[in-house]
Amino acid sequence: MLVGPTASGKSAAGMALAKRLDGEIVSIDSALVYRGMDIGTAKPTPAEQAQVPHHLIDLIAPTETYSVARFLTDCRAAIDGIRARGRLPLLVGGTMMYANALVHGLSDVPPTDAAVRAQVQARCAIEGIAALHAELMRVDPVTAMRLPPTDTQRITRALEVWMLTGTPMSALFGRRRSVLSDLELLIVRWVPESRVWLHLRCEERLRAMFAQGLLEEVVQLRERYPLRADLPSMRCVGYRQVLDVLEGREPSEALFERALFATRQLAKRQLTWLRSFPGHGVASDAPDALTTLEALLAPCLARGVAPS
Repeated sequence: MLVGPTASGKSAAGMALAKRLDGEIVSIDSALVYRGMDIGTAKPTPAEQAQVPHHLIDLIAPTETYSVARFLTDCRAAIDGIRARGRLPLLVGGTMMYANALVHGLSDVPPTDAAVRAQVQARCAIEGIAALHAELMRVDPVTAMRLPPTDTQRITRALEVWMLTGTPMSALFGRRRSVLSDLELLIVRWVPESRVWLHLRCEERLRAMFAQGLLEEVVQLRERYPLRADLPSMRCVGYRQVLDVLEGREPSEALFERALFATRQLAKRQLTWLRSFPGHGVASDAPDALTTLEALLAPCLARGVAPS
């Protein structure tokens, strides 16, 4: 598993490894599952996918949702298929929620219930998020204390879980099951030593996305789908900022700067998560990064193991 922040070059490293080691790539990127969202997600091009098979890409429309549970099921199926073909599965991406679920397993938290969600959202609209956070502090203080009191999405979700199960979400997170427990999983944290290097990479890539037509891509998506700002797909960095301009919530001036700020904030969150993530660290900005990565894989390959 190769995990790293956005714009750190992990996709290129995964491609290079797959070519050299007869591998196939399994995406652990929550943005790549959406059809039609190609430029803003830096999705592998058809030519790149022809060179190296990719999995868990272009699965659903931007108006649909894709759960962590479904990701784990699809990911395991892809890994089993690759191994059955005698090839090397390489898990590559930067969605830390997916990576965490693969490494630590998925908790017994129930899926969303539309009626309960509507009830909680109605309460939030009337009482305010501060009141709901106070209630969460009473029924699930462990979860409430780790969430900012303005985190509407996670606070309401935690209350939904409490209403559905009568059990705090924090307790359910302790009951985990892993879909990869029978496999050897080599984890590599692909993290640059220089934050300045990463910031420059973020800016360069975002400029390339706008030059390639990110704005036009969102315009075309709006013509095909009834997009809304609250859709998971439209929370993706870049898409949210463009949609806000197209729907009049933000001015077109400084669009690039807002998108760049969001990109760098995403990278910051990913880096924070990766600091506590297990595995081997490789400096992605080092000249010999790919050589170091291949050396980490060598012991597994020598034993005849096809590590994820």
